[in-house]
Amino acid sequence: MKTGIIRRIDELGRIVVPKEIRKSLRIKDGENLEIFVEKEEIILKKYSIIKKISDLAINITDAVYLSSKKNMLITDLDEILAISGIFKKEYLNNKISKDLLNLILKREETIKKEDFRLTESTIENLKFALCPIIVGGDILGASIVYSLEDVDEFDLKIAKIISKILEQYLEN
Repeated sequence: MKTGIIRRIDELGRIVVPKEIRKSLRIKDGENLEIFVEKEEIILKKYSIIKKISDLAINITDAVYLSSKKNMLITDLDEILAISGIFKKEYLNNKISKDLLNLILKREETIKKEDFRLTESTIENLKFALCPIIVGGDILGASIVYSLEDVDEFDLKIAKIISKILEQYLEN
């Protein structure tokens, strides 16, 4: 996305990222950004600590699916980072829906038995069990067991176990 917005750097070297850009990229006050330099360009990128362990997340979701045939996914606050089971190709790296983001931000374990869209760009309505991933008081994402059919307390336990594993890994 290229924009023509011009901002002045203040005497402390700060710039303000325009509200429209922050809103479209879901950048909240206090959120971390990574800064890169490529040739003569400065690149700002949303920072997600959980993205740093996406390989581990992929291995976990695949292991859950292989051992239990449960569809599993792991998100940060923006997109699906790892997924196994049905819709793997359709959902991987898709932005999560605003409704799902709001559920994650509630910081509560949740079972949704009514149809729900996990991403903005998909049409499938799913049922799921969600457990947030919280490290150092910060909400980082969620682990979710999902189904076209039904979910139950066992699915929530799986999601909770995966969240706890990732939380411990990220704390160390």
